[in-house]
Amino acid sequence: MAIRKYKPTTNGRRGMSTLQNEEITTKTPTKSLLKKKTKSGGHNNQGKITVRHIGGGAKRKYRVIDFKRNKFGISGKVASIEYDPNRNANIALINYLDGEKRYIIAPKGLKVGMIIENGPESDIKVGNALPLENIPVGTVIHNIELNPKAGASLCRSAGTSAQILGRDGKYVLVRLQSGETRKILGSCMATIGVVGNEDYELVNLGKAGRKRHMGIRPTNRGSVMNPNDHPHGGGEGRAPVGRKSPMTPWGKPALGYKTRKNKKASDKLIVSRRKK
Repeated sequence: MAIRKYKPTTNGRRGMSTLQNEEITTKTPTKSLLKKKTKSGGHNNQGKITVRHIGGGAKRKYRVIDFKRNKFGISGKVASIEYDPNRNANIALINYLDGEKRYIIAPKGLKVGMIIENGPESDIKVGNALPLENIPVGTVIHNIELNPKAGASLCRSAGTSAQILGRDGKYVLVRLQSGETRKILGSCMATIGVVGNEDYELVNLGKAGRKRHMGIRPTNRGSVMNPNDHPHGGGEGRAPVGRKSPMTPWGKPALGYKTRKNKKASDKLIVSRRKK
């Protein structure tokens, strides 16, 4: 997928770029797979802000994605590749032989008209979903479950993937995008291939308005606030942080401070930590 760059006709256009979206075959989503998506503006049910810098943005509907890939023994045909406003990866509409339609995350190389399958007997082919124990060592995968039948939770964003390194009893060794190597139960499902739309990270928004369309509001630096608003605030001119480490607005350590619990249950499944 190519990146389109613009001539600097205005300050906002200078440096701006967009995706060409050559893979997308239709702009009309399937109505039966759409759900209403309400906006919270970062507020919880008490009206308190729990996530800052959220508000506004373009209206959008949620596309119901099949992360479980549990339709075994029935092949499906790729009907279209579509844009999804809720994620940076594209999605593919699958028409199964029994008449059911489902969306999946579109892997790189998936084309309209291709046939995909789910289940232990499926071929090692882009778009097919199999249990990890049935996938050969060295295969590149995405859309990986952490718990059987729970739905995929790893390697779902644009351009991400993982690789199977080996087996250890009922577990499979997987090296993730971050560089972490961990054990995952062999009965967990994964999809063959790399998530498509890998050029997404090269896009330069160019102006603040495009960020507002995404529903993200402006963020103020703590160093420009008053001392009663932020630990970094106060002082004459541009003052340093003035603490041992950077702090959150609520006085907790930030930027590099490890918050993972020392005795987390999944520690025994992590063979090597992610890259520093």
